[in-house]
Amino acid sequence: MQSQGRLPVQTPPQTRPLKRHHTARYYVHRVHESLTTRISKLICSIFLGLLFFVGLISFILWLSLRPHRPRIHIHELSIPGLALGANGFDSVQIIFNATARNSNHNIGIFYDTMQAMVYYEEQSLGATSLLFPFFQEPKNTTVLYGTLSGDAVTISNQVWLQLVNARDRGAVIFRFQITTTIRFKISTWNSKRHRMHANCQVGVGADGFILPAYKEKRCPVYFT
Repeated sequence: MQSQGRLPVQTPPQTRPLKRHHTARYYVHRVHESLTTRISKLICSIFLGLLFFVGLISFILWLSLRPHRPRIHIHELSIPGLALGANGFDSVQIIFNATARNSNHNIGIFYDTMQAMVYYEEQSLGATSLLFPFFQEPKNTTVLYGTLSGDAVTISNQVWLQLVNARDRGAVIFRFQITTTIRFKISTWNSKRHRMHANCQVGVGADGFILPAYKEKRCPVYFT
């Protein structure tokens, strides 16, 4: 029995979602898009993998073929006349012994004529030519030995007295320099020419011979 004054409430019928029916063309299109995406990703992955592999191989080859500069070591530098003090000026000789090392495994080095020079406080004491142009095999060491005497020595009496005074203070510091032009040889390919400089600070004691702290010292090498 219904209450008085109330209207009957009608509940609207629930609507069911309509199911979409796709055509065969739609499904073919979706499959085609999926395959295209997968193939694109596969191609990109292969390309990036090849790019990484080629880059890695190039880096390894660059490391193995990158030429290293010659290693210059000073073993001996002496001025025997220094032991005589002021009386040694009349028979000045500068004797040196150095080595040039080619540390490359598969790279040879062509050297033009070398120049060896000795300086004291940026004053040239003499210079001489070393060796004729030569080729240095990989993993090879060449001795650079020479003597500056006679006209090759450019020491004035004033400079000699400066050397004697420095000797009396315990040590004379010289700068030994080697200058040459080199080319690297990799298989059948030759590099361009590089102007090479090697500089060594060398200390000589009161007896005129190299101090132990400076023996076997490696000289800095740079190109210009």
